[in-house]
Amino acid sequence: MKDITLGQYYPGNSVLHKADPRAKLVVTILYIVAIFLAKSIYSYGAVVLSAILLLVISRVSVSVVLKGIKPLIYVIVITGIMNILFTTGKTPLFQWWIIKVYPEGLRAAGLMVIRIIVLIMGSSLLLTYTTTPIALTDGIEQLLAPLKKIKLPVHDFAMMMTIALRFIPTLLEETDKIMNAQKARGGDFSSGSLIQRAKALVPVLVPLFVSAFRRADELAVAMECRCYRGGDGRTRMTKLKFAARDWFLVIFTVLFCALLVTLNIYFGPAQVVVEAVV
Repeated sequence: MKDITLGQYYPGNSVLHKADPRAKLVVTILYIVAIFLAKSIYSYGAVVLSAILLLVISRVSVSVVLKGIKPLIYVIVITGIMNILFTTGKTPLFQWWIIKVYPEGLRAAGLMVIRIIVLIMGSSLLLTYTTTPIALTDGIEQLLAPLKKIKLPVHDFAMMMTIALRFIPTLLEETDKIMNAQKARGGDFSSGSLIQRAKALVPVLVPLFVSAFRRADELAVAMECRCYRGGDGRTRMTKLKFAARDWFLVIFTVLFCALLVTLNIYFGPAQVVVEAVV
């Protein structure tokens, strides 16, 4: 639980920390599109290099990024296994009973694992790790400002998204405290069958939901006591302004997407040479 870093902000003075949140939101969307545009070995190499470049520029510790990937390791492994088992090809590399492993399956699994890891790294480094919740709320609200013309509650939507993201580490910390309290009372969450361990989590989920609703109520009361009324007429201490580095970040990401498309056209789909095991 302590290793989950989703929704946490890490203070810093890097270029990404100083960038406009609107630019980072646009770049994040473009970067996700770029990851799914990768088809060739060269384009996947460019995607991996881009993730390493973001890590260097953001100056976020490697251990922090690894902690963010660690809780999702089971999802990554299961995704890889599913690609290996359900991707067919011409000549099986390995066969046992009804299980057939093809070189195409190994290729698809490897590329999918790379795609997921880079997706987690890129989106985290561009947004949550380097952007404060307040700046993220302002960025989402201003990007969606045209929707106010059709009477959509843009400010409320942005605030709800940011609060939900911010509450993730808080709820994880609360879960860890409840589990430690249950263990001190003789609770066992690591032994027994899967069903038994699931039943053992019930004493954790009930107080966790109660705590979540209590925190939500306390937050609502605090906002009401401070006469919070939303976006209409609300002023900001810091106004968002696009700087040269923000335009450079967006333009560079667009050119990066164009580069991936070019690599796909000239070098074709990714190929992995796998020798048959006798």
